[in-house]
Amino acid sequence: MIINNSDILKILSKTKDATNEEIEKVLKIADTKKGLDIEQIAILLNIKEKNHLEKLLKIAGKIKEEIYGNRLVIFAPLYISNYCVNNCTYCGYKKSNAIPRKKLTMNEIQKEVELMEKAGHKRIALEVGEDPVHCDIDYVLDAIKAIYNTKNENGSIRRINVNIAATTVENYKKLKDANIGTYILFQETYHQETYEKVHPNSLKGDYHYHLTAFDRAMEAGIDDVGAGVLFGLANYKYEVLSLMLHNNYLEEKFGVGFHTISVPRIKKAEGMTLDMFTHVIDDETFIKIVAILRVAVPYTGIILSTRESENIRKHLIQYGVSQISAGSCTDVGGYSDEEQGITSAQFEIADHRKPIDILKELIKDKHIPSYCTACYRSGRTGDRFMRLAKSGEIHNVCTPNALMTLMEFITDYGDEEIYHLGYELIMEEISKISNEKIKNLTLNNLKRINNGERDLFL
Repeated sequence: MIINNSDILKILSKTKDATNEEIEKVLKIADTKKGLDIEQIAILLNIKEKNHLEKLLKIAGKIKEEIYGNRLVIFAPLYISNYCVNNCTYCGYKKSNAIPRKKLTMNEIQKEVELMEKAGHKRIALEVGEDPVHCDIDYVLDAIKAIYNTKNENGSIRRINVNIAATTVENYKKLKDANIGTYILFQETYHQETYEKVHPNSLKGDYHYHLTAFDRAMEAGIDDVGAGVLFGLANYKYEVLSLMLHNNYLEEKFGVGFHTISVPRIKKAEGMTLDMFTHVIDDETFIKIVAILRVAVPYTGIILSTRESENIRKHLIQYGVSQISAGSCTDVGGYSDEEQGITSAQFEIADHRKPIDILKELIKDKHIPSYCTACYRSGRTGDRFMRLAKSGEIHNVCTPNALMTLMEFITDYGDEEIYHLGYELIMEEISKISNEKIKNLTLNNLKRINNGERDLFL
């Protein structure tokens, strides 16, 4: 059994009054970068004292720095259809909402991709509503092919992560053959009673079919899967423990757990208000959750979207987030609509900055914005990626590759300000590479990029 409700409640009850000594012991274990077991995670979830929270954040920040350095992966979502047969209470696309329904043609998808490429994007998350008639697997596969085939001067999408509804092993094999990156699926909530309540009269309402989707994906050969919950639907402590139990289950059964964990918070959307939900979390709790996830699964990527404000994103990058979206449009045809001054979306976003402005701010804060997709295309996925990450050798690959993609961005899409900011950071980071062979190879590749070559990686 993946999720045992009574076991989770027992653990939460057992740890709710954790002593200072127990908390300090877990924090010391967390500092070793070896991860935590379920009871240890529960103890940290029950932290109340400010001094304990400060220690947690310090450890999470240290782990983030030691494993990921100052790299930050950049991506954007692409919505291609808002047809949906579900009636999820938290979603602006639910079938009961009287909104214009759209499904992009292949030409329209390519137009969207061209606009994303003009903004510098190389990695996207493909998003669709669940509708077996209007948005079947063949439509999704055609869209993936159209995206990969769209080139715009030096622009190209090199990795497509796919977020579609839970499906069959056969369909997951088709996605694998289509050369997707990570398969992403949010459980939304692991609390079964809540799950069934917020998914009334829906295909998505089958809790167990949804919960076992990653089993079928991995059976089909997809070894990079990304999970997440929508914080605000149920008790956050229950959700975090369930996420970790699900991760442990996949590790035991398939040898590798989540490649990424997304941490969306519920936001205002068409046809709903936040006061409909009783478990909405505040910023301090949200920061604590991200820090706990970072120390619990040190080598798992944590993804944050533009649902969150510039300020909260800045904090969460410091304490654990390793991937962020930039310049996101959360409506079907949103990038074309944005160009024409039309605004509509699946949910409200809080960070409206353009990608170039986000990158400028990141560079000023000494982060390396990375559009790298090398690991997936070099076969460094699943347990192979995790072995490399845990060995510490990932730095010798990821930092140079991030610097190369940053050089591409500032050369092809940047203005004078970001070129100078980015070039200075690139040179500063190269000076820190201790392996002379890697350093010289990186410098040579940067020269090749300046001479017009693209998509160079280690």
